[in-house]
Amino acid sequence: MEKINRPLRIGIVGPESTGKSSLAERLSKYYKSEWVAEYARTYVGALNRTYTYEDIEAIARWQIDQENKLSVCPPPTEFVFFDTELIITKVWFLHVYRKCPVFVDTYLNAHPMDFYLLCAPDLPWEPDPLRENPTIREFLFAWYEKEIVTLQAPYAVIRGIGDERIRNACRQLEAFVRKKESL
Repeated sequence: MEKINRPLRIGIVGPESTGKSSLAERLSKYYKSEWVAEYARTYVGALNRTYTYEDIEAIARWQIDQENKLSVCPPPTEFVFFDTELIITKVWFLHVYRKCPVFVDTYLNAHPMDFYLLCAPDLPWEPDPLRENPTIREFLFAWYEKEIVTLQAPYAVIRGIGDERIRNACRQLEAFVRKKESL
């Protein structure tokens, strides 16, 4: 197998309150890797108004910029983790506005993550002023999974609470790497 001269890009996807940010941070510490925190939370949290379609476009462009910056350099580490990557933004556009900018699909189709960790909604809902969808987490989970399958990208569903969730994610990542190396 030809060695990739960049870190493997791991997208962490899932409904709200499924531990994506905690998972990204803990995996980055465990693997001594880079991670990109969820930008939408920072961006929307700083607004003193309701977010708009244009705000989500700005978030999507920032996400693409970060992916591009961290995907082309020689790998100082094996992985780079993306908390709440572009699939979630695409679904956000479609769910809230019933439309999505063409550049989002174009980028996703040309640059899917190397591997996706899809967080199951098996953790209790934790209220937060920025969270909007406590009653449709299963629906959103299925939608994210459909988007990943449409990209024909490898993924694993991550379940479990606390350290069990981290161990499950590590097992799935290591199985993915072994499979990739055996090709």
